[in-house]
Amino acid sequence: MIGAGPGGRIGPGGFPGAGGNGGWSWLVADEAPAAGAAAPRVRPAEGAAARLGRPVAVVVDYGAGNLPSIVRALDVAGADVRVAASAAQLGRPDLVVLPGVGAQGPAMRHLGRSGLARAIDRAVGGGAWYLGICLGLQLLFERSDEDGSRGLGWLAGESRLLPSAPVLPHVGWNAVEPVAPHRLLDGLPAGAPMYFVHSYAPVPTDRAAVLAETEHGGRFASAVGAGRLLGVQFHPEKSGRDGLRVLSNVLAMVGEAAAVGSPEA
Repeated sequence: MIGAGPGGRIGPGGFPGAGGNGGWSWLVADEAPAAGAAAPRVRPAEGAAARLGRPVAVVVDYGAGNLPSIVRALDVAGADVRVAASAAQLGRPDLVVLPGVGAQGPAMRHLGRSGLARAIDRAVGGGAWYLGICLGLQLLFERSDEDGSRGLGWLAGESRLLPSAPVLPHVGWNAVEPVAPHRLLDGLPAGAPMYFVHSYAPVPTDRAAVLAETEHGGRFASAVGAGRLLGVQFHPEKSGRDGLRVLSNVLAMVGEAAAVGSPEA
């Protein structure tokens, strides 16, 4: 069930490691960067061959995500970050990051009209890793029962309304429980609290793709992985140090794969 985090409230005193963080309060869900604050510097680069040891992560801007938070979190976690709002800007990244909240239908229409869907498919087909966050996780699958719209279709399954949920949307801190060992979740304590904002979640056809589950009325897949395809239903960029750990784990996998010249760890 939803929790307010240790200490009974959301915020610097209610999240492990968030208090006294010396400017890291943007990693906590209820604290946004100050108005007018500069976003992290985005460095242009092309793939691991250009900058081994600092993977190039491209965050896809399709009008459905809080980009400054995820850009800044990836930067802190060790990525060479840039943003792509068009197919031409995607380039040849080591990692494609698709954040987002909202409905799948409008998101896929925007990705299709802009050419980003095809460009992302080419990048991943060419060896890039993929990290989907919230809606970006759901887009990994074939369809959504919200409006019957199709997703990217890389994994078999669909997104469904959370069953037996006591309240929707599901907003707040909740425990992420690993169900299969995977490097995505390395270093996380059992039941690590992460921040969620959603009403739908993926139901993979292949249960082996489910890495972690969370309970909100019923249990749902909160982390998924299959080869170079990774996704989380929570928002790591708003989940404090544990969320940052997840992003660091992703970048470690990406960097190691690039260093040995393999598209997959």
